[in-house]
Amino acid sequence: MTNLIVTPNQQQATCAESSSVPDTLCYRDQDCPAGEAVVAGNGVKMGRCLKVGSNMSGTCEILAWCPVEKKGKSKKPLLANAENFTVYIKNAIRFPKFKFSKTNVLDTEDDAYLKTCRYGLEQPYYPIFRLGNLIRWAGSDFQEMGSEGGVIGIQIEWNCDLDKAPTACNPHYSFSRLDSKFAEKAIASGYNFRFAKYYRDANNTDFRTLIKAYGIRFDVMVNGKAGKFNIIPTVINVGSGLALMGAGAFFCDLVLLYLIKKSNFYRGKKYEE
Repeated sequence: MTNLIVTPNQQQATCAESSSVPDTLCYRDQDCPAGEAVVAGNGVKMGRCLKVGSNMSGTCEILAWCPVEKKGKSKKPLLANAENFTVYIKNAIRFPKFKFSKTNVLDTEDDAYLKTCRYGLEQPYYPIFRLGNLIRWAGSDFQEMGSEGGVIGIQIEWNCDLDKAPTACNPHYSFSRLDSKFAEKAIASGYNFRFAKYYRDANNTDFRTLIKAYGIRFDVMVNGKAGKFNIIPTVINVGSGLALMGAGAFFCDLVLLYLIKKSNFYRGKKYEE
């Protein structure tokens, strides 16, 4: 969470709906039929049009948590130093066909390893990410994104040639912004959510504090593939190629028939490449 709007001490009562909700604008009581829910609003209409002073128009009276949610928020993120926070992403992959598994965390007994390591382009086994760096690698600025929130996609790719040593199978990271990059020009851009804290006073009156929070959301997506040399599909492919070229057709037919008979691949069993 990097920014927020707090509406304290709300109670269930009747009050004027927010003027920013189009469905609640009214000129007379008939515009506010009792029992009708306010579209994209905060409550149910009570049948009265509430006006301020001598204004010709007003807003419908509603039954809701009152006063209704505040709309103003800080243009700068309240948690401006949150870009120095860190995120720990632990990832593991497994290829059961080859009985191979690996994680993005080093196998070490050093207690200081995770306390001091910070991910860099040359350190794929440092799973601690600085928040400001994640946003910068995704092509955005933290101070800009922190005000409206945003969604960052973290892609982890494992492409492993298992004929090589296990140390050659390493994670590769890429970062992208998934919501609209131009927050000030887009509707419903950024990322936010609401939650409330509920209380009850000595008179058994319920009230709450409503919080609309803006923050940074991470979607972590992991893809992997592994391969290993196998003599059977290799011979099949070579024999098929020779047969198509018309060279050694008789010999290739015998080899292909034998391999098809023995191969698990052609017996209907799943073959994993």
